[in-house]
Amino acid sequence: MKKQLSGIVILLFLFAEMAIAQKKVISGTVTDGASKETIAGVSVRVKGGTLSTSTNQNGQFAIQAGPADQLIFSYTGYTAVTMTVGTNAKIDVTMESNTAQLNEVVLIGTRSAGRVKLETAVPVDIVNVSKSAATTGRMELTDILNYAAPSFNYNKQSGSDGADHVELGTLRGLGPDQTLVLVNGKRRHSTAFVSVFGTRGRGNSGVDLSSIPTASIERVEILRDGASAQYGSDAIAGVINIVLKKSVNQFNINAGYSGYYDPAFNSGKSIVANQYPHGGAIDGNAVNIDANYGFKIGKEGFLNITADYSKNGKTYRQVHDTATANPKALPVNTARRANGDGSSENGTIFFNNEIPVSAKTTFYSFGGFSYKASDAYAFSRNFLARPDRFPTKPDGTLIPVDGVIFNTPNGDSYYNPLIETHNSDLAFAAGLKGSFGDAWSWDFSNNTGNNNFRFYGEKTFNASLGAGKTHFDDGGSAFLQNTSNLNFSKHFDKVLSGFNLGFGAEYRYERYKIFSGEEASYKNYDPSGVKAAGSQGFPGFQPGDAANANRSVFGGFVDFEVDITKKWLIDFANRLEHYSDFGYNFNTKFATRYKITDNFNVRGSVGTGFRAPSLQQINYSSTFTNVQGAIISEVKIAPNHSPITQAAGIQSLKQEKSRNAGLGFTFKPVPEFSITVDGYIIKVTDRVVLSGQFSAEDKTLDPSFTDALKALHVGSAQFFANAVNTTNRGLDVVLDYNKTIGDNRYRMLFTGNFQHMTIDKINYPPILGRTEALQETFLSSRERKFILASAPATKFSLNPEFGHKDFTAGMRFTYFGKVDIYGYGDGSGIYPTVPADNGSGPLPDLYNYTGKVVSDVYLSFKLNKIARITLGSDNIFNVHPDLGYIKGAKGYAYNNEPAGPFDAVQMGSNGRRFFVRVGLTL
Repeated sequence: MKKQLSGIVILLFLFAEMAIAQKKVISGTVTDGASKETIAGVSVRVKGGTLSTSTNQNGQFAIQAGPADQLIFSYTGYTAVTMTVGTNAKIDVTMESNTAQLNEVVLIGTRSAGRVKLETAVPVDIVNVSKSAATTGRMELTDILNYAAPSFNYNKQSGSDGADHVELGTLRGLGPDQTLVLVNGKRRHSTAFVSVFGTRGRGNSGVDLSSIPTASIERVEILRDGASAQYGSDAIAGVINIVLKKSVNQFNINAGYSGYYDPAFNSGKSIVANQYPHGGAIDGNAVNIDANYGFKIGKEGFLNITADYSKNGKTYRQVHDTATANPKALPVNTARRANGDGSSENGTIFFNNEIPVSAKTTFYSFGGFSYKASDAYAFSRNFLARPDRFPTKPDGTLIPVDGVIFNTPNGDSYYNPLIETHNSDLAFAAGLKGSFGDAWSWDFSNNTGNNNFRFYGEKTFNASLGAGKTHFDDGGSAFLQNTSNLNFSKHFDKVLSGFNLGFGAEYRYERYKIFSGEEASYKNYDPSGVKAAGSQGFPGFQPGDAANANRSVFGGFVDFEVDITKKWLIDFANRLEHYSDFGYNFNTKFATRYKITDNFNVRGSVGTGFRAPSLQQINYSSTFTNVQGAIISEVKIAPNHSPITQAAGIQSLKQEKSRNAGLGFTFKPVPEFSITVDGYIIKVTDRVVLSGQFSAEDKTLDPSFTDALKALHVGSAQFFANAVNTTNRGLDVVLDYNKTIGDNRYRMLFTGNFQHMTIDKINYPPILGRTEALQETFLSSRERKFILASAPATKFSLNPEFGHKDFTAGMRFTYFGKVDIYGYGDGSGIYPTVPADNGSGPLPDLYNYTGKVVSDVYLSFKLNKIARITLGSDNIFNVHPDLGYIKGAKGYAYNNEPAGPFDAVQMGSNGRRFFVRVGLTL
């Protein structure tokens, strides 16, 4: 028996040696099918294995492979090519430009080596960020994706505290924290910032995509399907995977300028321009410069580095005419005289690295650091309306402060507080991946990210302190996330038509901190109650708000991907996780795709999902002091563990749960034209929202709750709670045509999203929901409108493009559908209404923003082998949202979220932007 075993071992050893001996070095050159020029930086990898390389500056590659191996060649902007090695020692490859099927082999949503985009079981968008960024003046990744992906939405905030300074997008109409973001397949940490005041996605945190430079990105994969069973928390709406560049021996540098020319609403053109701060005829001036270079390390390793710098100026927007008779006129905006986008300065450095350490093992790492300094105007403080917010002499006369307090022609004085933020972000991931045994693949990694978000008040006052101090450190918050993963996978070629097994485990540690500001940023120095306390614009975090919380998460998953036949694919994933603060959660997902013909596939999925309440939501606390007469009280957003929250009957936050289903098809009637249509339904229960403010003086509240507020000297309080159940139904459509005829290139891309959300139920805590008025306070009609306005009901884009040799011209027409939002109302009733100007009675304070088309145009010239210039205009016809006021109630104009002529909806409010970009490839 021992001899037989020895013989088997010897035979297995000989077979292994023979298999190794069969592998040989395969070399070749990759060229562009149209220009016949060589292509540097093309990714070359062995299908189903871990070996990979890329072409050098002469388009040449060398990789070790066996006769039965298949080599996959992929590069941004070209159709992927698969070649079987066979007896060849040299393989020359011609790649065809195909902007529609960018890197057809996608890695998101599958644990196998990847699948062609149109043959996945769930819909995946691929965005060529470099190309998209080169044809627009939009510089932030979130803004670029808003015009490139059908169901991705983003509204630039203005006048909304820290939300002015982060870029939080949404997918399929859900919240910004219900989409999981990965970088190179690894979980990205979220921002420490919590959207609280004046913003969409209120009560949410999310990933700030602006901290990742666009020049470092090869492509963005957007999985439009619930994927919690595959990737864990947050993937209710889908997953965004940012794939970093791997190119080597190629230096890319890009510089750009853009500015807004908006004669229709630029504040400097107003007939009362002396009432408003404003810039020049062109404002929002922005410059950006980035550089990317990849170093080759050994035969197959690389280090790709990106540096990015950008600076954005402020914009100023007001209605020009104040004549009552003019239907397009509005009164002077005293609520927010400096209305528009804030300014920012940002620097980022990112890297991506892989180094083979043996024939079967590769070390990899990636990450970066970004720093963003921003400032934006808060609401105006007007002396005649609120003298208590100004520094005054004992007799009540105003103390003038040059450069801060300004006088108006009608005898008023005002100042515009500035909210400054310093936002630093650090991320580093490292790991080892490889293979062992009979083609088992493994991947072990550790990924750490930290965000620090700090507030400052500038050109403002703590009126109770006096006029001597105009700058305040308001404190801030920090969020740390460390994730360790160990994953295994193996493809079994002989099981049915192919079977891929994936499984693994994850440990994640999270920590959230709030640190208080300096004393002057929050303290009341005037106990008489005459003067307002704290830094005006954004009061500082108080010592009682400080937090230091952490939790641990353990998880494990198993994923089966089976080709039942060459036409029928099924994918079945399960995931179990345990959170130290609320317990276990289990999710499952089933997806399938069937090839009816070679060019027509049907696909569908069903599954469950979840989003754990963030540490930010559980522990966020904010307090500002309110003084009335000699009574000092506090207005507080109470953390989940606070005695105030418990007295209100609000339970500990638990996970949001979802059920989702999708059904669609892909069709490629001719090689140049593809169609994808995917419908979906997503039901979410126990969504976490931020409640309204409940007053200690409200006699309709339970005395046990109001007594608890008074005992803690809290005048009013609001809370985070699992309060809302919603259903999203929608349809995504993508039509893509690409054709090259000789030297001419033709492209037509249509993307569309049609969606409808309903609020199915509001889960009122018994104490806070006893009456209709209390229910409206808990989650008002206005707040419900904001939940529903995460995305317009209809959004589509048409992008025709023509190219001839070194010239490209294109247009992009984007339609943003109708959105309606309630204003604050006048406070006279339960629901938001305002009095009519003619005294005829109250009118609903509902702003209707009708659908609008934004038209972009761009021209690009390749000047020579190394230089390219692109110029154009975003929103060339200077389209704006409808004015945000109620017809017949102009006296209550600016009663909306940003206190400006428009809400933060659809295309934004800055109007036409011109841009020019220059790129060099060396």
